[in-house]
Amino acid sequence: MESWTKLSLVAAVAVAAIAVFYRGSPLDDDNLKQRMEAVLKSLIKQEKTARFGYGSSGGAGPRIAIGYGACKDLFVDAYQLLPPSVAPDNPEHFNEIESESQLRKMFAYFFQHGAAAERFVSNDELFNALVSRAIKTDSHRWAVGGNAPVMALRFALEGAEVLLSAKITEDMRRGLHESIAVAESSVVEEDDVHLILEYKRQEKWGKYVSPRANRFIVHSDVNNPTVSSLEAFDDLLSDFRPNLFLVSGLQMMDNFPFKEGERIARLEKIKGQMGSQDFEKTRIHFEMASFVDETLLKELTTEVIPYADSLGMNEQELPNLYSMLKFGNITLASDSNPRIAVVLDQMRSSSRSWARPILSGVKLWDFDR
Repeated sequence: MESWTKLSLVAAVAVAAIAVFYRGSPLDDDNLKQRMEAVLKSLIKQEKTARFGYGSSGGAGPRIAIGYGACKDLFVDAYQLLPPSVAPDNPEHFNEIESESQLRKMFAYFFQHGAAAERFVSNDELFNALVSRAIKTDSHRWAVGGNAPVMALRFALEGAEVLLSAKITEDMRRGLHESIAVAESSVVEEDDVHLILEYKRQEKWGKYVSPRANRFIVHSDVNNPTVSSLEAFDDLLSDFRPNLFLVSGLQMMDNFPFKEGERIARLEKIKGQMGSQDFEKTRIHFEMASFVDETLLKELTTEVIPYADSLGMNEQELPNLYSMLKFGNITLASDSNPRIAVVLDQMRSSSRSWARPILSGVKLWDFDR
């Protein structure tokens, strides 16, 4: 585990160095490129010295438990599914999508900010029609989706023994790495589909221009928001005794139409799983995402975050957590290209606020980047 820490430190230094060179160096392009390549080569050299095993001789890889959920991602160029001719005059935000008009308005809202977002489509007929249209485009492609299985695959390829909490089809299960065990209460007949609309930096859509590349995700998923594989995962966790317990996928709960009290009950069970770990032997990471449900984010700061050793988020998700901890509210769309100094100030301010017991000693990183 020590080698992981060293590698993380080297990576942080390398990224900071590259940022400094890129933003303020008076060097010409050739010298800048040479220095950046030297930093990256040094990082790769350090990476090769890292070992997953325990002890100098290597040994068995770490045991990593990862929850929750899985899906099939369907990627498509946004303009092919939503041509510029349908761009609305007035962008608007909705908690869920019931019609194509709402889809267009909400896509415009986040597109103009270059902000990522994920929304539940309550209209099954509309969602199925969108999927049918997407697979007819020449830009579409399929991939295993969800933070949990994507990270599980990466860890497995690096030599880890992985326990994944998800409900998946037999077909997807056969496609997973052999060292990944799946904890599931039952096998589903069809994998849930998440439709991902991608766009590039400076892309035009109607009168709007995206300040950065990003994606807008829609789904009609009812398994992942309710963490339907939670109980099967619970049955195996104690015997598995993970070295790392990784919690992800909770953004699927955002604005999902739960019955009263159902969501907090699921979060309390997740808290129970996190709290039952041996804190001397098991590290816990919470991989965050985009949240716009204020009540859910408040619940996460009491039910999940206090039990995590580290948090994962990107530069647009940090301001949302900062706003919740500092002011008790959320930000729907933050600066798409924040300055490094601003991000560092948000981290320091959060740790000095009333949330200090939560963030004290917590590392911030993003597994997706």
